[in-house]
Amino acid sequence: MQQTLINQPKLNSIGIMQGRLTPSNGRGIQFFPFDSWEKEFQLAESIGLDEIEFIFDYDKYQDNPLWSESGLDRINNLIRTHEMKINHICADFFMVKPFWESKDQNINILKKLIQSAVKINAHNIEIPLVDNSSIKTKSQRKILIDSLNECLADIEKNKITLSLETDLNAQDFLFLLEDFNHPFIRANYDSGNSSGLGYDHTQELKTFGSFIENVHIKDRILNGSTVELGTGSADFNKVFKGLKEIGYNGSLIMQVVRGSDGSESNEVLSQIEFIKQYMIKYGFKTKK
Repeated sequence: MQQTLINQPKLNSIGIMQGRLTPSNGRGIQFFPFDSWEKEFQLAESIGLDEIEFIFDYDKYQDNPLWSESGLDRINNLIRTHEMKINHICADFFMVKPFWESKDQNINILKKLIQSAVKINAHNIEIPLVDNSSIKTKSQRKILIDSLNECLADIEKNKITLSLETDLNAQDFLFLLEDFNHPFIRANYDSGNSSGLGYDHTQELKTFGSFIENVHIKDRILNGSTVELGTGSADFNKVFKGLKEIGYNGSLIMQVVRGSDGSESNEVLSQIEFIKQYMIKYGFKTKK
């Protein structure tokens, strides 16, 4: 079933996953940077990025600025000051606490997140279904579908897409998307997760590419961890060629490996250049 791109801009924009411009200090590769999230707007602007993908994590989620009116006001002020978009919210909350563990609470949280997305002009909420939230059973799959179906009226009214990121093979992921059969239930594509699982980028993009709402640019070693772009198992010629062939014109979010603490901006700059060489090669147009 062919899908139409819902909310994507006409030009590709390069963005960064929140927290990648903040020293890890032992917090791992991805987290909400409570101590420096505001500073990241200025840093992202200074190195020429177009957008930041906001994280809504399980840890202290009620302190996340997405959760309060005052926090949303602060986000909007930063968006205006630094001309920085937030098109996507990465709801890592649901990776720590999957829908089949807390269906009613998760539905309520997702509905509140939809309202928060509207208030900051984000158009997409990503639902991670990997690692702890990986779909393993028919029961889990049914609870997920039932849960998201309860939010359909909210996403239709507000024109917010929900993009699923899964570790399913291409055909099974397509079956899941087609089971929803709804234009606002979409896909998030992660080049690193796919390469780490040994999936073929060309096959994936041909199979469910028309559903893709957001792309994470990352590299991973087969069955291993995230590494610097170009040093893992991801085939970026296949990634960018495939994205071009499906007419993808949305965000390219850098969910890249971290450098040493204190060198975040330099690390990101070098990886921006890596991405741009493929964008030029395959004829992508950027906003900057």
